[in-house]
Amino acid sequence: MKRPAPTLNGAAAADAGTAGVPGTQARSRTAAMARLMVAGVLGIAHTQAFAPHDWWWLQILSLAGLAALMADAPRARVAAATGFAFGLGWFLSGIWWLYISMHVYGEMPAWMAALAVLLFSGYLSLWPALAGALWHRLTARLPQAGLLAALAFGAAWGLTEWLRGVVFTGFPWLSGGYAHTDGPLAGFAPLAGVYGIGALAAAVAALLAAAVRSLGQGARGRAATALGIAVVLPAAGAALAPLGWTTPAGKPLTVRLLQGNVPQDIKFEPAGIQRSIELYRDMITAAPADLVVTPETAFPVILQDLPVEVAVAVRDYALGSGTTVLFGAAGADSPVDFTNSVFGLGPQTERLYRYNKHHLVPFGEFIPLGFRWFVDMMKMPLGDFRRGGLDQASLPVRGVRVAPNICYEDLFGEEIAKTLRQQPAPANILANLTNLAWFGDTIALDQHLQISRMRALETRRPMLRSTNTGMTAVVRPDGAVQARLATFTVGTLTAEVQGMQGLTPYIRWGNAPVLALFALVLGMAGWQVRRIRRAR
Repeated sequence: MKRPAPTLNGAAAADAGTAGVPGTQARSRTAAMARLMVAGVLGIAHTQAFAPHDWWWLQILSLAGLAALMADAPRARVAAATGFAFGLGWFLSGIWWLYISMHVYGEMPAWMAALAVLLFSGYLSLWPALAGALWHRLTARLPQAGLLAALAFGAAWGLTEWLRGVVFTGFPWLSGGYAHTDGPLAGFAPLAGVYGIGALAAAVAALLAAAVRSLGQGARGRAATALGIAVVLPAAGAALAPLGWTTPAGKPLTVRLLQGNVPQDIKFEPAGIQRSIELYRDMITAAPADLVVTPETAFPVILQDLPVEVAVAVRDYALGSGTTVLFGAAGADSPVDFTNSVFGLGPQTERLYRYNKHHLVPFGEFIPLGFRWFVDMMKMPLGDFRRGGLDQASLPVRGVRVAPNICYEDLFGEEIAKTLRQQPAPANILANLTNLAWFGDTIALDQHLQISRMRALETRRPMLRSTNTGMTAVVRPDGAVQARLATFTVGTLTAEVQGMQGLTPYIRWGNAPVLALFALVLGMAGWQVRRIRRAR
């Protein structure tokens, strides 16, 4: 007699055995609604793990609850619905600030902006739904309190997080790994990047759920094994954290990061343009430094339209003081060919340095096919910008090289890593120029600083952040914030920054190793299920 395939529980069998009992369907619907409501609450709790709270442990607990709910699901579609409900709670509570940009500054009707946030959150929720369906299909016949099932949960979660970051140009905001910039798993960043950390966190969560399940089944040995591995993984990350991976390059630079705090509602109006130009001219030329960095579009005009007297003042200051200036403005190569750019000039630049933004924002910097009507609903200076390449050179500053990126671009660690490994002389310092005034005084500012901290951890290089309203900051190679300005103030952050050289494993290989590991774990789970089916 063949042994029945091991399963998580008897949920499916119970469903089949009670299908004809009066009242069972009503109770089943009530249970299903309760499952979805609990999943949604867990998703809201998951958001609290990210900045500004930084409660990394809460992410593991919320994912443990999600894993338990999905494991109890009788069918893959129920697991998918559970993941979708979790995602709705997560994203609605985590990216609601998009409403500010569309309604407050874009003047889109409130109902339409709210609907757009809801629909976008629904789209993003498809990825945790896919993770749930994939995990259920691959592990429904495996012992759910076992090691392979828990690792498969982490792999499915990590794979779908990566897909969310690349499909339709990607939107990896609130990717799970960001919650761990202050946690022990951060030590894995130079090895596995943000997606690897997110997968490890999900695996730890599933192991905790498996340990509780095993205790409930009286399997103390199996519970101890799952709990032991759940403890070892963060401990290994903590052990990796002190490793430097990179070494100092050149002498420390004196940097001045500017924050003009120009209100978004006037930034692109004639009065706001004039104010921005005069303000940043004065802030740039106020004092010498090795490097001065302005926010994105600090000069909110096409470079060719910058008043001559302002351009001359900045040039004379840079050459006279020996300061390298990195400033944001729009570029134009023809009357219809525009770029969101960063320009630089200084003692080591033979001609004007230029960096064109590579990863453009959908609806803000390029218009997806068929969505012109949506963009026309908003009163924003939107347009179709030309995309820069990944092979753009960095800016030399006193023997150290600085690689700029613009706003949203620092969400894409793989692209920054690829740029560094492709350059003959990889940059020693990263600089993010951004304008988050579109989102008001919201958690978006804290979240974006957390994202920059992860880029520093992955590359083991300092990250300079110059923003219009905040968070203007200097981030050390270990992800710690060295210094920062108060938000919504006019100010200059002055600091000494040490450039770093050397390539971390993540810079060398990007996401390829963790994606291969995800495929291996999921393949092993699939092979095991197939073997069980053949044995029946």
